Amino acid sequence: MEFTTALWCVLVAAILPLLTVYPAKFDRKLDNRDPRARHAGQTGFRRRAYAAHLNAYEAFPLFAAAVIVAGLTGADRATVDALAVAYVVLRLLFTAAYYANLSLVRSGLFAVSTAVSVAIFTSALWS
Repeated sequence: MEFTTALWCVLVAAILPLLTVYPAKFDRKLDNRDPRARHAGQTGFRRRAYAAHLNAYEAFPLFAAAVIVAGLTGADRATVDALAVAYVVLRLLFTAAYYANLSLVRSGLFAVSTAVSVAIFTSALWS
């Protein structure tokens, strides 16, 4: 199996939660000895950054599995690569919408990025 753009996107999507959480982690007022309690006490932007971080982890398994399934089933590589790049872009926009407290935009981006993962998963059937 060749290392495709889609597989690089899996790596990017795996790292994205770690980058997403930085605004929540840089709150010096909170104690890091109990990080879950620390984040539960946050509000506003920092709380949304932590929620975006958790959501990135929640969305990742479907995307990673979809790329692997597409590769194993012989889906069109160009289609899968384009959809994988679209997924990463959508997740970046999702994070920005979460940070900006744009709940309807965020929900729409979540739905579309999930649909993209499903499209990647099933792409061997239609591409």
